[in-house]
Amino acid sequence: MLMLFTITLLCGQAEEPTVYIEGIEVEGNRKTQVDIILRELLIEHGDTIILAELSDLLKRSEELIMNTGLFNRAQISFKKWEGTTNRVSLLVMVEEGWYLYPVPVFELADRNFNVWWVEQGRSLKRTIIGIDFSHINISGRKDKLRLSAKYGYTQKYQASYDIPFINKAQTLGLSMDVAWFRNREINYSTDENKQLFYNEDRFIWQRFRANLGATLRPKIKSNHKWTIGYRQNKIDEIVAHELNPAYFLDGRSHQQYFRLTYSFLYENRDARDYPWRGYMFFIHLAKDGLGFYSDVNALELTAEYRKYIPIGNRWSFGLETKNRIALIRSRQPYNINRAMGYGNDYLRGFEYYVIDGLDMSFLKTSMRLKIWEYDFDFSRMVPIDAFKCMPLRINMSFNNDIGYVNSPYYYYENPLNNMLLWGGGLGLDFVFFYNKIVRIEYSLNDLLENGLFLHFNMNI
Repeated sequence: MLMLFTITLLCGQAEEPTVYIEGIEVEGNRKTQVDIILRELLIEHGDTIILAELSDLLKRSEELIMNTGLFNRAQISFKKWEGTTNRVSLLVMVEEGWYLYPVPVFELADRNFNVWWVEQGRSLKRTIIGIDFSHINISGRKDKLRLSAKYGYTQKYQASYDIPFINKAQTLGLSMDVAWFRNREINYSTDENKQLFYNEDRFIWQRFRANLGATLRPKIKSNHKWTIGYRQNKIDEIVAHELNPAYFLDGRSHQQYFRLTYSFLYENRDARDYPWRGYMFFIHLAKDGLGFYSDVNALELTAEYRKYIPIGNRWSFGLETKNRIALIRSRQPYNINRAMGYGNDYLRGFEYYVIDGLDMSFLKTSMRLKIWEYDFDFSRMVPIDAFKCMPLRINMSFNNDIGYVNSPYYYYENPLNNMLLWGGGLGLDFVFFYNKIVRIEYSLNDLLENGLFLHFNMNI
């Protein structure tokens, strides 16, 4: 009886309708090579696909094409379908974005807009201007070249080149980066969880970095990266001897070390820059100091997980957690002992504070509601195809964050260290072209502080 049931089950599975992918054509790509687009598809020529799974595979393939950052639109349709044999030919239609960005630069030197606007009095001396030349598809193979020259608060010269694929199988890639910076002002210490600055008429802070990286992308969703780098930093003697001898430790005014990193990313989100569903997982292992110099000896492990769950047609719940632990527990130089308050590692409501330490952990959640969406048509006014249509999405967010930083060495004058923190509030998210985001948030924290905060993510 059991054998009969098994045979019946197997026969039932074998009879499930399938389609045969007879061919895949690509149209609309003027610059991007066809094999770069086909690499993102979850379906290949010659595949036999269960019919019930076909729609989801096509939709996810469209999302993967969009996540390359090369296109404004991507749509996969059926070019031919033979009903008697279930042989299918697919057509991939893409609309390429704008790849060349020789744009003038206006940047704020401070960590976020509110710090510059409120605490630094909107000082134009704390701005950076220059030229940033980027080409994100220079040979049509998704390779990115970036050259920049910036002046003002920071003098910066940088050149980088990323080649995502150097082999026929499109699994191996290379990256190179070199940059040089110098400033007349330096954040030399932290007090009351606020950055302290010192400035002179001459340059008192100089940094140089160079990186060489290799990537491995064996499958669509996973990516490995290894990087070897060199760092050389220099500060004024006043900073090293008087203001903060722990800046490089032991009163040093020079610091140099090699850096070795490994990272793994598993990406399964519908849209990388503003996801509505899916998840991602990221781990990063970094070793600063490889034994050639004694200036730095640090080893840290970082793990990050993000999950997005759609609820009905208009709601989506988002969760983000990030955890970092120092595997070498000795005291580290001030300039690399940074945790929350920098970049995207912040709690809402604590934008005015920085929290330094060896270890960090936070959990951020958002319940988002679709308010309005519209595709603006500028075809009569704009001659460039990439900008003729501008999709705009406006969402409301209900935010709730908690976090903790462990600081065993630098905590005496910083009360937010070694304390469980909470922040949250309401926000409006404006999403342009799917990946350019402006957030306006009203947030409060467990210190009973509140305010209106502005965040940008332009992805250029």
